[in-house]
Amino acid sequence: MRKLALAMTLSAALSGPATAQAVGQGVSPSHLRIGLQDDPDVMDPTLARSFAGRIVFASLCDKLFDINEKLEVVPQLATGHTTSDDGKTVTITLRPGVKFHDGQPFDAAAAKFSLDRHLTTQGSFRRAEISSIASVDVVDPLTIRLTLSAPFAPLIAQLTDRAGMMVSPAAAKAAGASFSQKPVCAGPFKFVERVAQNRIVVERFADYWDKSRIFFDKVTYLPIPDSTVRLANLQAGGLDLIERLAPTDMDAVRDNPKLRLATADSLAFQSLTLNLNNGEKSNTPFGKDPRVRQAFELAIDRNVINQVVYNGEFLVGNQWISPVNPYYQKTLPAPARDVAKAKALLKEAGVTTPLTLSLMVINAPDQRQVAEVIQSMVREAGFDVKLQATEFAASLDAAQKGDFQIYLANWSGRTDPDGNLYSFHSCKGPQNNGHYCNPEVDALLDQSRAASDPEERKKLYEQIARKVLAESQSIYLFHPKLLHAHSVKLQGYKLLPDGIVRLQGVKLN
Repeated sequence: MRKLALAMTLSAALSGPATAQAVGQGVSPSHLRIGLQDDPDVMDPTLARSFAGRIVFASLCDKLFDINEKLEVVPQLATGHTTSDDGKTVTITLRPGVKFHDGQPFDAAAAKFSLDRHLTTQGSFRRAEISSIASVDVVDPLTIRLTLSAPFAPLIAQLTDRAGMMVSPAAAKAAGASFSQKPVCAGPFKFVERVAQNRIVVERFADYWDKSRIFFDKVTYLPIPDSTVRLANLQAGGLDLIERLAPTDMDAVRDNPKLRLATADSLAFQSLTLNLNNGEKSNTPFGKDPRVRQAFELAIDRNVINQVVYNGEFLVGNQWISPVNPYYQKTLPAPARDVAKAKALLKEAGVTTPLTLSLMVINAPDQRQVAEVIQSMVREAGFDVKLQATEFAASLDAAQKGDFQIYLANWSGRTDPDGNLYSFHSCKGPQNNGHYCNPEVDALLDQSRAASDPEERKKLYEQIARKVLAESQSIYLFHPKLLHAHSVKLQGYKLLPDGIVRLQGVKLN
């Protein structure tokens, strides 16, 4: 009864006829309803930052390349690529017969436009991901040539995500800064409407290049931050698929014959971003003295948090890639909790305790619980942490503006380590919200991007890790296990390590 009540409460709370139908009533097999943990931020692949947005973009905006279950790069809007011997010229061939949602053809000129847009748009979060591209040239209608300022090993991997998403030049030019209100791409579905904090609706694109593998006429995405409510709606039949199931609810899904659990090891990480030099809120001993930040980390027990909040399902780690990743630095493991050492570091730094700090946390139950456990743990070492629960998109804006001291954040992860590292730790990285800056680290990052040999890259990453971890710009906590749940009627669904919901080949019986 409690679960059904939660579902009815959600249905009543979400206004609008489309949402009421999606959550409150049964619909045809041609309409898929997906529950998201967060409401996406801006729906423009050049400007977007959220993981929930990446899930929606998978239905709207095809990329030059994609990944498969083995994390291998596979063609999508591209058909292949070649790299010159010096690593500074990449030639990409494009798929013929592709159309954008406005009917305009996708060709080399459109690909050049999209890549140039990522590189030049004010506020672009893609620029750092592909900054080595010096120029994009049209070779012929279905071929582009990328000239790089230096060899860039992660380039094709970057083009498997939003940096590789192609937008209609005609629509982007016409809409200007309003493009996010009605994005026009070349994916299997076209944009219909968005009601903030309520729903995003897309409809099947009849001229999609791979339309034989698309079986839904309509998809509705519903942001439901509370994982319990999300699951209740799935159980009640108001949703067909939910992402980011709470680990504590795995047994409930396994025990329900009407539901199925999909799992995968994740590329993601959960971390604490620390404000070192971004505005007035960084002007504290915590922001200015790495010993204070190290004391904070030593007061945390990652394993206990994992057990209490995540049922022990997540993988504890202290780096931007997980301990099972080949690039993980095993000589730099996660430190064990040591309250005595934490107190000694605070005394050495001349800090008068308790030191009051604010911790911004996304307003979701599991995130708040993580923050509460951290709050309790660090109190023993001399930190008085005040929690600041914030709506997801608002937390991104606050972090960028420096309106935080500590930010409990999640990153959905990338196939190449550079995608988890460069934007966060380079001096001008767009995700570097704490404004950490070390010119030596920047130089090492550039070298790691140019290196193609995995062993050479790993040695460079070790040097980076030694500096970054010692200076404590971020405190990495966990690498989540991907947990999705769906109706038993949903057939053909595959969960990949990036956690993105791909709908090719998926249908409702």
